[in-house]
Amino acid sequence: MLLVAILVLVALGMGVLQLWGGAGPARQNISVLIPEGSSLSRAATELEKAGAIGSARQFLILAKVLGSGDPIKAGEYRVPARLSQSDILKMMQGGKTLQRFVTIPEGTPSILVYETLMKAPQLSGEIQVPAEGSVLPDSYAYNRGDTRQAVLDRMQKAMATYLAKAWEARKPGIAVSSPNEALNLAAIVEKETGKPEERKTVAAVYSNRLRQNMPLQADPTFIYPITKGKPLGRRPLLSEVHAKNAYNTYEKTGLPIGPITNPGRASIDAVLDPATSSALYFVADGTGGHVFADTLEQHNANVQKWYAIRRARGEM
Repeated sequence: MLLVAILVLVALGMGVLQLWGGAGPARQNISVLIPEGSSLSRAATELEKAGAIGSARQFLILAKVLGSGDPIKAGEYRVPARLSQSDILKMMQGGKTLQRFVTIPEGTPSILVYETLMKAPQLSGEIQVPAEGSVLPDSYAYNRGDTRQAVLDRMQKAMATYLAKAWEARKPGIAVSSPNEALNLAAIVEKETGKPEERKTVAAVYSNRLRQNMPLQADPTFIYPITKGKPLGRRPLLSEVHAKNAYNTYEKTGLPIGPITNPGRASIDAVLDPATSSALYFVADGTGGHVFADTLEQHNANVQKWYAIRRARGEM
């Protein structure tokens, strides 16, 4: 009889361990929100409602007997299919909440940063359109219920931190004299770069023009006041090219009054360490890149080659 009793106890123990550590009832991944201030009992109820566990009462008993006494953390959790009750408790105690991401590509203007954040799911609250150039393009993680302002604050802090660090490591003798000027020029380089490997040479062209007090003649600068950085979607008007405003570098020398987009790290680095080049001009080469020239005569010849390419494509 004693042996039978022992075998029964062993079987019960194994059954309990299987309930706790075995596969859970969820047939697919489930998202469960555990509200702030929730007790383990409230969390168990939410897990049962979502189908992550079979019984809240059973979960509580097993957690008290077999789990640790560490507190759980509120948040949204992604519970994988068949995850055991033991692992669910560990996940909540470790605070491994579901993270979502919002991505800001390099060269995204602030109006589109605003629209991206306003469309991001599970964020709350309103924001203003951030200052142009104040956001560092990157992917940012957030949790359900985070505010848009909190995410934007992190984006802007990341830009301020990176710009300060990059400025400290700048190459001596560059054409810009402050971090703000570097950001301003980097925004132009970002919009004018066809290929990543050209960034430093494009930065060199504009740096050379700044030193010689030549107009930068960067197309994105006369487009920016019209669209605030969004695509123009048509050929520009001659009146727009020659519009007199604080951004249009065809009609003014020096930098625009402010950045025309949010440049990425690579464009900031290019401005702070441009290529060694005497080029003053560049034009498209038909491959997505550019051909560079030191003199106006060379540049005009390159422009004619570009026109020939466009005519062959039926674009002119």
